[in-house]
Amino acid sequence: MIESTLLLISAYLLGSVSFAILVARVYGLPDPRSHGSGNPGATNMLRTGKKSAAALTLLGDALKGYLAVILAQWVTTAYGLPSYVPYLAALAAFLGHLYPVFFGFKGGKGVATALGVLLALDIRLGGLTILTWGVVFAITRVSSLSALVAATLAPVYGYYLLADGQDKGPESLFLAGILALLSVLVLARHRSNIRKLISGEESAFKKR
Repeated sequence: MIESTLLLISAYLLGSVSFAILVARVYGLPDPRSHGSGNPGATNMLRTGKKSAAALTLLGDALKGYLAVILAQWVTTAYGLPSYVPYLAALAAFLGHLYPVFFGFKGGKGVATALGVLLALDIRLGGLTILTWGVVFAITRVSSLSALVAATLAPVYGYYLLADGQDKGPESLFLAGILALLSVLVLARHRSNIRKLISGEESAFKKR
């Protein structure tokens, strides 16, 4: 259907907006791809010492994922599209962040955008995933480990929270599959962090 195709393209383009790069330009900061981890994301922006820049990056990256799914849900209802379209829009927005057409297909690791789409799909799902990230970070102070644990558990949360009654209906299984794919992509984007975690070289944020 043409509506579904246009919607998914729009979700991808929205996901392709890199707030780390835009915020860095507004603040007159170095391109986040040129320092620290080289990742255009909130954690690397925090390394510049500008907490407000990091907060805006986090908010922007999460909001674009949230809006992509909310828009898809509205269009799906208005035009009678298949119920799985918002899930595909969530994936499209996430892929846009990872491989942004506006920035040479070199994007971030997708944690904030993933949280945004999860909140839009189901607030309980997004809330549990954020809570998981927060608990792990409070204990370890390691952002990458927190993201890895949260990403790994998100498909499990989705499978049980969005089950159809006692059985897991086709839509729930489809959503779990989308979440599993998002999780795998997040893990893949954290390959270097995983190696550092195993070797004990991954840096942690110090408590003040």
